[in-house]
Amino acid sequence: MTEHLTELKCEVRGQVGFITLSRPRALNALTLGMVRGLMQQLLAWRDDPAVLAVAVRGSNKEGAFGAFCAGGDIRFLHQAGSAGDPRIEDFFTEEYTLNHLIHCYPKPYIAFMDGIVMGGGMGISQGAALRLVTERTKMAMPETAIGLFPDVGGGYFLSRCPGYTGEWLALTGESIGVDTALALGLADGRIALEAQAPLWEALGAQRFQNADAVTALANSKMIATSAYQISARALIDQYFSLASVGEIVAALEAADGEWEQHTAATLRKRSPLMLGVVLEQIRRARGMDLAHDLRMERDMVRHCFYLRPGQSETLEGIRALAVDKDHAPRWNPARIEDVTPEMVAPFFDSPWPAWAHPLSALN
Repeated sequence: MTEHLTELKCEVRGQVGFITLSRPRALNALTLGMVRGLMQQLLAWRDDPAVLAVAVRGSNKEGAFGAFCAGGDIRFLHQAGSAGDPRIEDFFTEEYTLNHLIHCYPKPYIAFMDGIVMGGGMGISQGAALRLVTERTKMAMPETAIGLFPDVGGGYFLSRCPGYTGEWLALTGESIGVDTALALGLADGRIALEAQAPLWEALGAQRFQNADAVTALANSKMIATSAYQISARALIDQYFSLASVGEIVAALEAADGEWEQHTAATLRKRSPLMLGVVLEQIRRARGMDLAHDLRMERDMVRHCFYLRPGQSETLEGIRALAVDKDHAPRWNPARIEDVTPEMVAPFFDSPWPAWAHPLSALN
């Protein structure tokens, strides 16, 4: 596949490999070709002693930066999932393998997380050695809105957020800005908008003694800040520590506060079945390493498309949001109160024996 050649711009300048996601009309949403191009390039640079570090950014219609990556190409997923196109299997296997490589990359991988950073965009940035955010950063794992779950290692990195904020982000799909991202440990440092391009250029122009000197330069451009707090943290922990989605929503709806009412209303719009699946995912992932989490998510995503023939919550969610755009998904079951543990459990049964799992090589 050669499509990634136009959708990715890869070059080495000085001692750093540079990747620009270049599909701005689609907010740099990842195609299978892009996933393959990223994997191929990162493997080549991993084994190239002349490359000390890697930097990755997105682009917008005006040029560099402005939007990082809005996720995976959900129109492709809908088309492939509806038609039984086997490339849907390849997409998730290869995307999750790429996510694992980034988390385990032996050289500094610096992600310029400017603008939209959602779904698959989190998958190619959360494993970075340095996650740089700006005042324009808008971060989310919004998958429950399309009847999916926060994949690409979302179970792993969300479950490691403080307290029960991971459950809150995973279930609601709320967007967060720079301050909250830093407070929750989903970013390492803030950089001024106008500092991004000069830093990008400096990384390619300077000579570095070693890889640590590359990250030291990037660190030196971060805006010094005091400790971040998230204002709703106590409320989040109070509700999202509860044992089930039904209990969370009932408690929120019984409260008078504006935050509680907004949060309950958001959850009521999501796929009731997938909310149950997601809560179980985050809680299981808390005790898993990354490889085990990604294998679990690979099992789950297979089931999202094939467990209930003709009743895929994911295909219905994408249809309502991105295909027909009626924003009226017909979830089944329709109510949170009608979801049972027996409906959730099959999503966690692996369709493969351990030795035949598509991600068996991850460790």
